[in-house]
Amino acid sequence: MVLERYDQAGQDLILKAYNIASEALKGQTRGNGQPFIEHPIAVAKIACDEIGLSAECIAAVFLHEATRFFPETDIRSAGFGKDVYTIVDGLNKISTIKPKDTRLEAELYKKLIVSYSRDPRVTVLKIADRLEVMRSLDMFPKLSRERKILETQMLYIPLAHQLGLYNIKSEMEDIYFRYAEPEQYRAITNKLKSTEADREKLMEQFIEPLKQKLNDEGIIYKLKVRTKTALSIYKKMKKQKVPFEGVFDVFAIRFIIDCEADRATEHALCWKVFSYVTEEYESDTKRLRDWISNPKPNGYESLHITVKNKEGSSLEVQIRTKRMDDMAESGLASHWSYKGIRHEETLDKWLTAVRKALESPLGSEGDPMASYYEDEIINLQDKEIFVFTPSGELRKLPAGATVLDFAFDIHTNLGIKCTGGRVNGKAVRINEPLKTGDVVDIMSGKNQKPSPDWLNFVVTNKARNKIRQKLSEAEFQKAADGKELLSRRLKNWKMELDDEVLAAILKKLQYKTINAFYAAIGEEVLDVADIKNLILEITQGRTPTAAEPEKRPKGVIEEKGSDDILVIDAKNVKGIDYRMARCCNPVFGDDVFGFVTRTEGIKIHRMSCPNAARLIEMYPYRIQKVKWSETPSTGNFQTGLRISAALEPSVINEIMDIVNSFRASIRMFNVVENDRQGTYEITMKIAVPSSLELDKVTSQIRNLKNVVKISRM
Repeated sequence: MVLERYDQAGQDLILKAYNIASEALKGQTRGNGQPFIEHPIAVAKIACDEIGLSAECIAAVFLHEATRFFPETDIRSAGFGKDVYTIVDGLNKISTIKPKDTRLEAELYKKLIVSYSRDPRVTVLKIADRLEVMRSLDMFPKLSRERKILETQMLYIPLAHQLGLYNIKSEMEDIYFRYAEPEQYRAITNKLKSTEADREKLMEQFIEPLKQKLNDEGIIYKLKVRTKTALSIYKKMKKQKVPFEGVFDVFAIRFIIDCEADRATEHALCWKVFSYVTEEYESDTKRLRDWISNPKPNGYESLHITVKNKEGSSLEVQIRTKRMDDMAESGLASHWSYKGIRHEETLDKWLTAVRKALESPLGSEGDPMASYYEDEIINLQDKEIFVFTPSGELRKLPAGATVLDFAFDIHTNLGIKCTGGRVNGKAVRINEPLKTGDVVDIMSGKNQKPSPDWLNFVVTNKARNKIRQKLSEAEFQKAADGKELLSRRLKNWKMELDDEVLAAILKKLQYKTINAFYAAIGEEVLDVADIKNLILEITQGRTPTAAEPEKRPKGVIEEKGSDDILVIDAKNVKGIDYRMARCCNPVFGDDVFGFVTRTEGIKIHRMSCPNAARLIEMYPYRIQKVKWSETPSTGNFQTGLRISAALEPSVINEIMDIVNSFRASIRMFNVVENDRQGTYEITMKIAVPSSLELDKVTSQIRNLKNVVKISRM
């Protein structure tokens, strides 16, 4: 095992954890029939030998496997310490993650792994665990193997890269490539094997002219050939569209200088070796990369130069000290900004802490992680949570989000109708706060409507905006209902409500807007009989003057049956009636004009009406300018839609659902199958309060996958 690397206390800790795991996992086997305990032993060896983690981490590996399969296993009373319990808890939580679609949600799943890692070494151990799984892929069934390969590509390889675990990342890449593209993998690895002797010979020929100079200067160094991974070579071949032979940096010759870890000494020696190399070989100055004077943001330090040997072959030469090489190769340098890896400030901070932990001596008391996960990681978790749908889809929400926030995040209509939810199988109210790892199932009711109280506990902008929008629409509808009710009563009473009297009523009743006043009538908060009394009270004693009739703009006649349309410049014609033209079905808000008929008053047409051009051209003297009033009073306008859609039965229900989700209602719906075109030809009439609402309906229908075309009739 790995005991020899630790002191007596560390060995005792690991043995105690191993014995618990060995007992708990007795009789458990892996896919190859071997005892399951081999898996945590192999992971422990990786964590110890290849990463260098503390005894507490090794113990946590065994306890994690024991408690994952047998949660009742008692480890709390065994005295392992807070660090070990924290790591075990994080590993157990991560093991429950079952990505539904890793391709689409890789970033979210990576964040979820971070969120579960209260001690960031949890993720380092998880990467060690995944490396062991990849090394053992042959024992898994085909479907399980494919899922693990995809997860490794999308989640664990990027995380290993971000943590600077370069060797582990490279090995997982090669294993992934071997299974994902076996033919390409074989071709490239066989090329590498067949040219290995050539590379060794090239390295010997390269160093021969330099040996004496380096020895004379007393420079102690080691020469190493660094070969690109098969996957890196394959990516470069595809990107540059060249064969294997066309990739010039398949390998690099690396000088690793052994000297004291003093930056001034290190830099001087690196530049001295650089000068000897460039004196002996022709260099390409355009390909000089000085990451010694200006290290990368991730801490990477090295000199890179491309030279040509006597045969004209291009070679990449890397010059660095042993300390720099350890930083780059052993995972002690964080690589999350290398090659465009995506990151965020909170993740960077977390990863920096992991790097510091890896730099600490094995099991040292001064481990910087101890204070970090107590003081800092909580700040990361306070910002966001990760919850699942019943089908396993992962959703990210801000901390403090409730069941209602989750419902709106899934779909606006689900949020509007939300009556509560089930969190981890338990029924809860809509204001129940959620936490990372919760599985949330939303309950809804068709009669549910948003309440202003909802704004007091939702935290997402989407939920707030949609609730405000629905409340505003409800108030608008109530205002329209209230205005219609008052208008009918005023006509019955043969009374008028002019702007001056209306302003006086608003002031007396302390309503800030006309909409709020009409909404109060629509909600029956205000009794229209009281409004009648107020009108009489305000108008009592007023003596009509000659000027009063002129308060209405000259030439504007308001039709006595409704006030949706104001007829402009009607030349003082009294009692004009109007109707909406059936040929184009205008809706409140459309661009319209009036056409004076002989027997039916004024017909209101849309400017886009099929008959508009003919009427305007042939009867210009009968065209009448009209405009809509500020708000509609008739409630709804009927209009027709013509839709062409693919022969997919679900599209009919989808169209109906969209109409019903807005302030619209279906008055007629007809479907004809066009077998020649392979489409449904749908005609329908709907009632809407305005062109704005109609635009919403048509826009949503147009965006449906199976809808080919939609137009107004």
